[in-house]
Amino acid sequence: MEYIDYFKLFPARLAELRTEKGVSARDMSLSLGQSNGYINKIENGHAFPSFEVFIYICEYLKITPQEFFDFDKKSPTYAKQILKEFGRLTPTQAEHVLEIVKDLTEKK
Repeated sequence: MEYIDYFKLFPARLAELRTEKGVSARDMSLSLGQSNGYINKIENGHAFPSFEVFIYICEYLKITPQEFFDFDKKSPTYAKQILKEFGRLTPTQAEHVLEIVKDLTEKK
């Protein structure tokens, strides 16, 4: 089993998800009831949130803790929206969309 250094990956993942949400580190810190530099400290590897604050971070980002640690899924918020809309398609439409997605994600 491959070792994953979550302490190393956590700061970058937080920055990635925060940026996707379009919010500054300062605004996110204050929204979580923390000092204005709190998220910056985490993203720079100088601090690590408690489990309770981690849950608040996930709630703020509108993702689950599992989605936070799913490093292969770059945009969990968009994935949720896409799945919701995908469910409204006819089978033929869904097949077309699936082919488009496969074409977009195919490594060339």
